[in-house]
Amino acid sequence: MIQLPNDAAEAAAQSLDAAQSALTAGLTRIQVELKIPELKVQPIAKDFIAGFADYGDRLRVFFPDAGAAALARRDWGETAFAIRGINDVKADIQEQEELFIFVEPSAVEVREVEKLCEQAGDRPVIFLNPALEDVATIGIGYAGRQLRDRFLSQIESCYYIRPLDAAALFRCYPDDWQLWLEKGDSYEKIADFSERPSGEAIDNIFLSLNSGDASPGDGSPRPAKAGFLTNLQRFFNALSQ
Repeated sequence: MIQLPNDAAEAAAQSLDAAQSALTAGLTRIQVELKIPELKVQPIAKDFIAGFADYGDRLRVFFPDAGAAALARRDWGETAFAIRGINDVKADIQEQEELFIFVEPSAVEVREVEKLCEQAGDRPVIFLNPALEDVATIGIGYAGRQLRDRFLSQIESCYYIRPLDAAALFRCYPDDWQLWLEKGDSYEKIADFSERPSGEAIDNIFLSLNSGDASPGDGSPRPAKAGFLTNLQRFFNALSQ
């Protein structure tokens, strides 16, 4: 059973393993989400994408705009794969390309992203720290619901880690979603979910624990070190400088 990571290096390795496992299982629309406040993902993206270096020019990497793509090309140096902005003139999918990675696509670009995914067809697509579903941008009306049903709902979260108040929500494919709670000098798993839990579901678990109606966890998970989420955020922030 996959455990909550004890440090940033372990989280990075887990996210890559989860993505590769999901692709091997035949999933074609997956996302990796590191929900760390104020995280700048480009330095992390470089290491994550390096895990797919064997694809060579069969890999295409997309950034939200031409400026971000140019910055990546400058910082990463020469690469075997193309790096483009989502709206670049040369953004169209090429026949020889087999894998596509979108770095931090937002709801502003969601329709362009959907079109590129349509061009990709059955070829796999990975979204790294996406923010594609923003109610303020895509709306809550009929068009927004159609977009969710047609496209956004087809994306599977293969890796997810999000700090909560003295807790963490975690998922590493193929395992279920997990809720971990800080207990003394460690973190302990207190719940599993087959799907991403809603905020209400998480609140209900905390209320149940506070009222003494439930005992946390089953004792089997190895506790993660206390303070790891703080250390994780510090590490990512250092990378972002």
